[in-house]
Amino acid sequence: MAVFSRVSLWSVVAAALVAGGLAFIGVSLKTGLLEFRGADRVVSVKGLAERQVAADLALWPINFSVTGDSLDRLQDDVEHQQGLVRSFLLLKGFEEKDIQLSMPKIVDQHANSYGANLPPERYRAEVTVLVRTADVDGVKAGMQSVGELVKSGVALTQSYEFQPTFLFTQLDAIKPDMIADATRDARAAADQFARDSGASVGSIRRASQGYFSIDDVDPFTPEVKRIRVVTNIDYSLE
Repeated sequence: MAVFSRVSLWSVVAAALVAGGLAFIGVSLKTGLLEFRGADRVVSVKGLAERQVAADLALWPINFSVTGDSLDRLQDDVEHQQGLVRSFLLLKGFEEKDIQLSMPKIVDQHANSYGANLPPERYRAEVTVLVRTADVDGVKAGMQSVGELVKSGVALTQSYEFQPTFLFTQLDAIKPDMIADATRDARAAADQFARDSGASVGSIRRASQGYFSIDDVDPFTPEVKRIRVVTNIDYSLE
């Protein structure tokens, strides 16, 4: 009988210890989960900044072709037509420093042709005169009057390769303000999320800046650019 009592007592003690341990583990798990959830209260938002700017640099390639039966005559014609293009550009208000002459690309048209398929003139030269200028409006106006060159005998070549290009080169000057705008936009999104969820926005946990994109505002006005940047920011919620 005494032995049975001692066994029962130890059973009760052991059961109490197990129950106490389980209770302790339960409290610890609950505390840990609450801490984990608190550490995981983060909202991830994106901020966008966008601006329209005018291009500040224009590249205008004027391409033309010349043909001839002798290289000497071909070179004379190339120089003559280069002079016509140069005079046209100076009359339109461009400066000498804006005009760059390239070496002509000369092709022997008879090299790969035979018999009746021979072109009437043996040599063909492709020549490009490049206008590189900050006078974007001057380029736009000059493009409208290239018919004057055709009337003077310049055989202009029209292709996608020789389309004018308009660039914006002052991105570094507006980067800080645009990043600040994108950050404010992200914070506004975080504030809205916090209000909807009954919380408040805390400190920044992580932030990254996307790349700046520069595109034409539309296909018909390539001299006007749209600049965009996106920031990704994680805020803690309190």
